[in-house]
Amino acid sequence: MVESLNTKIDLVEKGTSYHGLTSYGKVMVGDKGFEYYDDRNINDYIQIPWEEVEYVAASVMFKGKKIPRFAFHTKRNGDFSFSTKEPKKVLRAVNKYIPDDKMLRSLTFMQVLRRRVKRFFHK
Repeated sequence: MVESLNTKIDLVEKGTSYHGLTSYGKVMVGDKGFEYYDDRNINDYIQIPWEEVEYVAASVMFKGKKIPRFAFHTKRNGDFSFSTKEPKKVLRAVNKYIPDDKMLRSLTFMQVLRRRVKRFFHK
């Protein structure tokens, strides 16, 4: 059985993990870190301690009215993308443990495209 990283849970929400194949489960935000547990497979879980998080990037649409997904960028283990029913609640709970300067908006599709075009013509 998997043991939780947290001693106190602030928020539990239904969520989706986009790490590898898409899986559905529960997202937990607690005092020691962020956790994701798959509904179908007990051994499929992700635990991210707060000390390991480099920054959190959220995909923001329609001037903040919709947040389809967010990602944790860790220092050693790469990136983990998630989505939940109410992402604003989850990000507010995460913001208690991660400072504001490490909570970022990810680039839009058009911003990424503009950067590519500028780099292509700059060389």
